[in-house]
This record gives sequence, structure tokens and C-alpha cells, in this order.
Amino acid sequence: MAPDHLLSSDDIMALARTSSAVERPCTCRIDSFREWTRVPADFPQAQMRPAGTLMPDPYAEPTYAEYHPHGTNYWSPDAPIALRHFPANRCTVQQCSVCGRACLRYVEAGGYYVEPRIRALAPDLIVDAAVGD
Repeated sequence: MAPDHLLSSDDIMALARTSSAVERPCTCRIDSFREWTRVPADFPQAQMRPAGTLMPDPYAEPTYAEYHPHGTNYWSPDAPIALRHFPANRCTVQQCSVCGRACLRYVEAGGYYVEPRIRALAPDLIVDAAVGD
């Protein structure tokens, strides 16, 4: 798919189910990134292919509101992957061309740094709650 292809919640769930079904080891190690993690320097970006985006309009400023109804936080491995909330709403989705695992990617841009981050797609964590829920 094209990197700017807007993925629906059904698309994301299908990618997440496919990704979580992969059992063989791979150098991508996507399955180990359960929480938001800095992309490791040795991450095999060359074997990743774009699956699409969760950003409906690249010119609109999406919300920074997070979704943590059960007391999780940004760094929690069991935090929901809320598709319309930060940071998922700023993500692209990539899939490993070797093993088929998929992950969310975005760039955290702080005051003095830029840090690419990654998180595995886990079907049991995906929610499509509306902003304000």
C-alpha cells in the first residue's frame, strides 16, 4: 500500500491479527515493542514496507489528548492503542517484509530533540474511541 493510504479501524485490526499470529523470530523484533519505544539504532528499516497511515489529514493538527480509561499511561505496555487519540493519530503503519509483523511509527518532536518511536500492533489493545470519550 501507499504510505499515505488512510487505514480504517478494520484495516488496523486485520494487520494487528496477522502480526500477532507470527511466531517465528525475526531481526525486526517488532513483537518486543509492546510499549512506545525509541526506534533502536540497529532496527532493520530496509526490510520495512509502508502499510498506510492513521493521519486523516496531513495538514490538520490532530489532538494531543490521550486515552487511558483504566489508569494506564503513555509508557504502559497495556495502554490502549486508541486510533483517534495521541500518539496513534500521528502514526504511520509499517509491516516487516520478512515476517509480516506490523508496527506503529511516529516522530516525537520535543523542545530540543526529535525521536522516532515504535510500538507493535496488538489486536487486544486497539480501540476506536471518539475523542472526548
